[in-house]
Amino acid sequence: MLYDHRTYCCRPGTIKKHLALYGEHGFDVQRRHLGEPVVYGAVETGDVNSYVHIWCYADAADRAAKRAALAADPEWQAYLKISADAGYLVSQVNQLLGPVPFFTPKG
Repeated sequence: MLYDHRTYCCRPGTIKKHLALYGEHGFDVQRRHLGEPVVYGAVETGDVNSYVHIWCYADAADRAAKRAALAADPEWQAYLKISADAGYLVSQVNQLLGPVPFFTPKG
């Protein structure tokens, strides 16, 4: 099991606009390739201009194949252009996580 934990930070005052843009143009195509996210949420303490999403994969090869298919999808490419043109995002941090030996993930 491999978890892809992603944190995105938006320019102050733009997170709602960015999430609306993603909801309209990006979420469905991303789920079509990656499946349902484990978590998708806005940060309520700390950097409140951020949101986090976590995707689950069987392993690194599964993640690579699904992300390659997503990257090749013209609908996703169109979303990335719309998002870049909007300019709401200022940073992104990705962390790949694996469960520790004593933890059995729900799935």
